[in-house]
Amino acid sequence: MLKRLFKTLSVLFFALCVGIFSMIAYGSVYLPDSVTAAHAEQDIGGIYSVNGSGQAESAGAPAAGGAAYNSEIKALKIFPIKKITVDNAKRRYVAIGGEVFGIKLYTKGAIVVNVDAVTSKSGNSSPGTQAGIRTGDVITRIGSSPIDNSQQLTEAIERSQGEPLDLTIERNGEKITVKLQPIMSVDGKYRAGIWVRDSSAGIGTVTFYDDDGMYFAGLGHGVCDVDTGTIMPLSGGEAVRAKVNGFYKSSAGNPGELCGVFSDVTLGSLRVNQETGVYGELERPCGKQKLPVALESEVKLGKAQIVATVEEGKTEYYDIEITKIYPSSDSTVRNMIIKVTDPELLEKTGGILRGMSGSPIIQDSMLVGAVTHVFVNNPEQGYAIFAQKMTETLESLESGEMQLAS
Repeated sequence: MLKRLFKTLSVLFFALCVGIFSMIAYGSVYLPDSVTAAHAEQDIGGIYSVNGSGQAESAGAPAAGGAAYNSEIKALKIFPIKKITVDNAKRRYVAIGGEVFGIKLYTKGAIVVNVDAVTSKSGNSSPGTQAGIRTGDVITRIGSSPIDNSQQLTEAIERSQGEPLDLTIERNGEKITVKLQPIMSVDGKYRAGIWVRDSSAGIGTVTFYDDDGMYFAGLGHGVCDVDTGTIMPLSGGEAVRAKVNGFYKSSAGNPGELCGVFSDVTLGSLRVNQETGVYGELERPCGKQKLPVALESEVKLGKAQIVATVEEGKTEYYDIEITKIYPSSDSTVRNMIIKVTDPELLEKTGGILRGMSGSPIIQDSMLVGAVTHVFVNNPEQGYAIFAQKMTETLESLESGEMQLAS
């Protein structure tokens, strides 16, 4: 009897040792060497937590930001795993959005959406291709003169009389100068075979408002050109309230979309269009109650809610689950996979709709993220961005680190 008991205890002890060793080995290799924390002890995923010298925040008040400090990750709050650097972050509070808004965006320069051939008396040729111009390039200058819209480019080409034009273009963050030589087409006008766009309009969802700095943020991803897929460089724009007048229901292989019309109520001026969303200055304070913004390390798998407007005048909370979390280093905007579980929303819309991008995600009474994409083949699911990513962009805007639209 004692021999059997000893054998059982030995097996259990061996299994425990293997489990502890596995936790330590996994944590040592895969857990980060630095994290951002807003209080002294913080879970960083599953069984692991950070314990350090930061001061715990008082209820309802932001933690005082401070310098980074050294700490360690523990498993089950007992077993030390590795040393770590903790950035003692200041907790940010924002007002939750969920309302649909309209976006009127004007580009900085003219975006090339297609380069085509021109038919002349001598045949077909492509001045744009010969000049080295590509789809997705942004034409910003003709000679020393800046281009504010596509009409200016068209007029300059038509006035050229076939003389070469020096164009400044931006491509992948670099400025390049090319020489474009228009040719006379069969209709008697000088052309270059370049199709360009200088504006965009659409609807999305506001993620949050910051009445302190008088800013708003929405979409959770940038506004991209529909033909090139590149983020449109912003020269200016306006955000307005939008009225929802219906939607097309989502189904597998066919994501639905919100239908809305712009109102004459201005939300604010657009200042930034980049990977994490659109940001602008508020016309007036929203006056809504604030919630804390969760740090990336505070987001966890499981139940959450999105805030969305799918019927005019009804901004409501709907149940979802966060089914997967990716490290922020893997992607700028695809940080989570979410799944709609709310029976009412599934019955009504079939899941996520286009136009719901930016819908806030709430978990444990904190803003943890925003909806960014819908899965085409399974619209009950989609991607989401960490809210911390969006507030970090806002902080860059506030500090003057980011170049703003005029």
